[in-house]
Amino acid sequence: MTRTRSLAASFLSLSAAAALALVGAGGAGAAPSASDEKAKPSVFSARVDSTGAADYWTPDRMQAALPGDLLADKSLERGDRSSAVSVETSGASKDKGTKGKPTLAKPASGMDHVGKVFFTLDGADYVCSGNAVTSGNKSTVATAGHCLFGGAELPSRFIFVPGYFNGTAPYGAWTGESYHVPSGWKDSGNMQFDTGFAVVKQVDTGKLLSDVVDESAVLFNAPRGLSYTAFGYPADKPFDGGSLMSCTGTAVDDSRNAQFMSQGIPCDMTGGSSGGPWLIGTSNIQNSVNSYGYNRFPVMYGPFWGPEIEAAYMTAETA
Repeated sequence: MTRTRSLAASFLSLSAAAALALVGAGGAGAAPSASDEKAKPSVFSARVDSTGAADYWTPDRMQAALPGDLLADKSLERGDRSSAVSVETSGASKDKGTKGKPTLAKPASGMDHVGKVFFTLDGADYVCSGNAVTSGNKSTVATAGHCLFGGAELPSRFIFVPGYFNGTAPYGAWTGESYHVPSGWKDSGNMQFDTGFAVVKQVDTGKLLSDVVDESAVLFNAPRGLSYTAFGYPADKPFDGGSLMSCTGTAVDDSRNAQFMSQGIPCDMTGGSSGGPWLIGTSNIQNSVNSYGYNRFPVMYGPFWGPEIEAAYMTAETA
């Protein structure tokens, strides 16, 4: 299914006075007032040790890593369990009738800043998707919250592989230094806040992430119902996780679990696509991530990037 992508129309309709938290290459804008600081949402941050992570992740281990949907389910168990399930259990991965049929997700290319996230948790290796975003530290990666905090422990051996393609790392493997997620996600696994930001270390050459790959601007508190292109590395059938895929559509509210305040677009990406970016229209402006879906419904849902997720970003990009 193809949906019209109307970035220009979407943005031309916005008032010049609209308070949109668009962060571009120039930084985050004016500092908040003292009263704003008092009302700032809580953020959970943690330093991590990724010593030896780059060497650990051989091509074979990358290809054998488990999709992060298992961690989304564990996260939901920390709060009030609902009928929602993670994106990796939706659509084609559970439908035996999809073999050989066309999918909504299409191959994507030319996105060196979108890649795979690998990590180890509770003795198992996992994979998600992620995206390099503009930041003060030039080293920030956006992904799903359940790819950074999905259980009782913090992931170890974290790496981000931008531009991943069939087991190769054309722009290197960037090891994790710190994780930053909304406290609403860490404390209760609330799908409303299923976004996290990882800060990665510079490589041996002294270069930072955004010295090597492009980056996406980020936008918070945007109008609902925009047109998006979602990217990710689905690994469950009928996909193989080897290359980047994308879906395009106009966002609609999740009517099954309205309390999540999420929006969905037509998409049947499967396991491994969690954390991939939602870019507005045809732009390079990120405004959500692949989060969850429902069995037999080819729709991808992403959290609304409001103040809580913005606070996690602001904490990460200055870490």
